Amino acid sequence: MAARNSALTTALVRMVDTLVADYDPVESTQELVDTSVELLPIDAAGLLLADGHGELQVFASTSEETRLLELLQVESAAGPCLQAYQTGEQVLVEDLDKGTQRWPAFAERAGLEGFRGVCALPLRLRNERLGALNLFTTRPGVLGSDDVRIGQTLADFATIGIVHARILADSMVVNDQLSIALNSRVVIEQAKGMLAERAQLDMDAAFQLLRKYSRDTNQRMAVVSRSLVEHSRELEMILEHWVGK
Repeated sequence: MAARNSALTTALVRMVDTLVADYDPVESTQELVDTSVELLPIDAAGLLLADGHGELQVFASTSEETRLLELLQVESAAGPCLQAYQTGEQVLVEDLDKGTQRWPAFAERAGLEGFRGVCALPLRLRNERLGALNLFTTRPGVLGSDDVRIGQTLADFATIGIVHARILADSMVVNDQLSIALNSRVVIEQAKGMLAERAQLDMDAAFQLLRKYSRDTNQRMAVVSRSLVEHSRELEMILEHWVGK
């Protein structure tokens, strides 16, 4: 228990680093899903966040499969993450194979990707709801109460950071940040595809390469991705960095 509490503290401190003055929703939400997978007995995670118009968007995922599952929920307007966001309540699904009639399209797609259990946790502060965090397992059974508590703690921590950023900045500025973040996600996906094609990697490996290069060179993923998309030299530099490691 002591070791786990220490790991949680370390993770929260790491998340604090993404909530500084130059707050970046892309980096912060990616840190949230990555940390969730590190600390909890889950296999993947994804996150939906409401934009300045209250529309849910996919802001982070730990794999291409989870990103597509989150997109499916947005496009079909149905799924555990949507329900958690709309109700502000946790949604725990023990086994998708046993028939989830509430979201048949989601249940079918999740099953095809090998996921059986889902835990959707709302990002909410009092009556304000910002999004939801989806935690996936490849085995049936819901997370234990301690795991759900930790997952909700991470989601609440991220929520406080987002709300705090909105308080410190003009609401229009924050909305602009979210719009820029959405555009950044598009560029990141383009860069990820270019890396995958050039280096013959799958999309997940390409994303990890892109993120590692960004961290090693102390640059934001969005900046590196835009440079990669617009300047082929950046692509060569990333590949050289990868080979050098």
